[in-house]
Amino acid sequence: MTLTRRGLLTASSGLLLLAACGDDDEPAAASRVLRISAIPDQDPELLNRLYGQVAERMAEDTGLEVTYRPLTDYTAVVRAFEVGDIDLAWMGGLTGVQARSRVPDAQAIAQRDIDADFRSLFIATEDAGIEPFRGTDGLRALAGHTLTFGSETSTSGRLMPQYFMQQAG
Repeated sequence: MTLTRRGLLTASSGLLLLAACGDDDEPAAASRVLRISAIPDQDPELLNRLYGQVAERMAEDTGLEVTYRPLTDYTAVVRAFEVGDIDLAWMGGLTGVQARSRVPDAQAIAQRDIDADFRSLFIATEDAGIEPFRGTDGLRALAGHTLTFGSETSTSGRLMPQYFMQQAG
C-alpha cells in the first residue's frame, strides 16, 4: 500500500481525532494541544515550513490546536517523545524502533511509500582510488579507507551501511 502526503495527513488526523475523544474526565478535544515533531533530516527552514503546513492541516482536520516543535537532533526527538513533550513524531526506522521500545503502547501509524525503498550511498572522491560498485560485494574495497557516516541514529546514514559493512567483513 502506498501512502501519499495527503493520505498520511488524513489517516493521522483521523487517528488523532479518535484518540482525542477520551472519556468524560478528559478535557474536550478542542482544548487539547497536539504537539508534533520530526527528526531533523533536512534543512531546518524547510522542515519548519513543511511541518508548519502539516500542523495547520491536522488542526483543520481534527479541530485540535496543533503545534510543530523543531528539535536539534534525532536523539532529542526520541527523548521528547519518551518524556511526553511531543505527542506525535515523524521518525526514521531506527528512531521509530527506539521510541516504541521506550514508550509503552506507542505504535507506528503511517509510512510514506518512498520509505520502503531507501538507499544508502557511499560517496568517494576520485583521489580515493575506489572503483564504483553496486550491491554489497564491493564493500570489501572500502577496507583501510577512512569513512564518515551520517547521524548515529540515522537508519540509512549509519545503521544499515555499518551493518552491511560488518557483514562483508
